[in-house]
Amino acid sequence: MSQDPVLLRRLLRAKDKMDAASHEEWPVERLARVSHVSEAHFARAFKEAFGAPPHRYLLTRRIERAKALLRDTELSITEIAFQTGWSSLGTFGRTFRDVTGESPGALRDREKTALHALEQVPHCFVSAAYRPDLKSAVSEKRRQEAVPRVGPRKKREAP
Repeated sequence: MSQDPVLLRRLLRAKDKMDAASHEEWPVERLARVSHVSEAHFARAFKEAFGAPPHRYLLTRRIERAKALLRDTELSITEIAFQTGWSSLGTFGRTFRDVTGESPGALRDREKTALHALEQVPHCFVSAAYRPDLKSAVSEKRRQEAVPRVGPRKKREAP
């Protein structure tokens, strides 16, 4: 379904605000105000336009920024957690591990050893390659990992 260009510009305004200040809190209410639409309409339209709900998009941006800081700076993991918008080191570490599959410290160690090989690759390609894949919510991933699957999942018939 194609969206109205005026609405898309409004959604892009909110997306740009999140990109510029991903360390800040961005509840749907605030994003809807930036876009001049209702909260429910904003949430639906944002997901339709960008393929992910606003919270998941923001989480992606925060993880991308944290990965870059881990790779490119000597800041402590605690400083990186707070600079990228988490209020708790534990939440940052758990979420980071859930999304990337490794702890912030392990990623930093691995990146430091592989850094010399990436110097020949344009930065835009490296950034795209390191973008986290958040097709499902972190809490959904945790549930899926906690429950071992025995066989294929059956699809429910629509009524």
